[in-house]
Order: sequence, then C-alpha cells, then structure tokens
Amino acid sequence: MGKVIVIDGPAGSGKSTTAIALAKKLGFIYLDTGAMYRAVTYKFLQLGFSDFSNSSKIKNNLSNTKIDIKPAGDGLQIYLNDSDVTMQIRSDEVDGFVSEVAAVDQVREYMQELQRQFAGHFDIVAEGRDLGTYVFPDADIKIYLVADLDIRASRRLLQKNAAADNLKAFRDNLTKRDHIDSSRKHSPLKKARDAIEVDTTDLTFDQQVEEIYEICRKKIG
Repeated sequence: MGKVIVIDGPAGSGKSTTAIALAKKLGFIYLDTGAMYRAVTYKFLQLGFSDFSNSSKIKNNLSNTKIDIKPAGDGLQIYLNDSDVTMQIRSDEVDGFVSEVAAVDQVREYMQELQRQFAGHFDIVAEGRDLGTYVFPDADIKIYLVADLDIRASRRLLQKNAAADNLKAFRDNLTKRDHIDSSRKHSPLKKARDAIEVDTTDLTFDQQVEEIYEICRKKIG
C-alpha cells in the first residue's frame, strides 16, 4: 500500500476541495469516496429503489453493480457499469438520498473494500466520514475537518450556484445528513483518536489547504 492521508468530517466542511488541492500539492492521487457512494445512490434512484431496509434486494443490486474510479486531472472519473456518471451523481436528487444509502451496512462494506483496493496502487489523499476510524485505521496522517453549520450551508449554496433564499433548505439537509452519518451503526462519522482537528470556519480555502499541507510535510516529508 502507498502512503495514505485521510480527511474526514461532516458534509460541507470543505473535505473534497481541500483533498483535491492537497493531493495536487503532494503529487498524490485524490480518492473521492463520497462519489463512490453517490454512484450507488444514483443507480438505486434510476431503478426506483427506495426500501433501504430490504437487505436481499440491496445485495442483489450490489451484485450487479460495477464501479470503476479512474484518476482524471484534479479529480476522478466515476464509471457505473462502464458508463461515465461523473456529472450525474452530483444532482440534487442524489444529494437528498446519499446519506441514507451510505448508512446501509452492505453498501458500506462494498464501498470500503473498493477503497482499500484503490489505495493499494497509489499514494492517496482520501476524504470521507469513516476513513480514519474504519477504512484506513493505519493511515499515515488523519485530518478531521469541522466548520460552523451556517458556514457549511453557505458553502453548499455557492457550490450549487443556488439562490440565497435556499439557504435554509441547505442547512436543513446538512442537519439531516449529520444526524444520519453520526448515528448509523456501521462505521459512523466520528473523529479518530489520533486525528488532527482543523476548524475551517474562519479560514480561507488557501489557508486551510496550507495548514494541512504543512502538517503533512512535517510528518511524511
């Protein structure tokens, strides 16, 4: 396995953009674990499947699911059963269901094995919610990002290029996702004991990337 740097934290804390920039500075590959869960969510939605308590149907759907992740520029291309779904998985519909799908034990086990396989081939910066505690407990460096809820909602608003009157809806969605992510039984969102917490509430993007880069530079050279 190559070097592994993980960035965990709640939705909207800046994990994805930070991980992309950090990977570029270090010359590592960026692993977007959230995109992998989004791909499964997208498939379930396409099938009209919404009963996430039906373990036999979930197992059957996963057995017919092939996800490929390929480095591409500053990010990844996501293929679902050989079709490029990189853009489709960022839809508002997927946003609304991804935490529910990601809370399913069978889905998490399936995804986590794919993530470990990917790390066996590259030096990576990976971002997610359970990487330092469950997927990569022996990661070289563990970062845990946090930020004020209103700041996170505002960032999502800008990311989606949405109107300001949608702020409450974004805030409510993040609150719902925080609850689902932190309360699920299988590998819930929580800070690893040996993770370094970085609060991005009052940091600019460049400042948070530089702070984490300096941590990495000191620890792995």
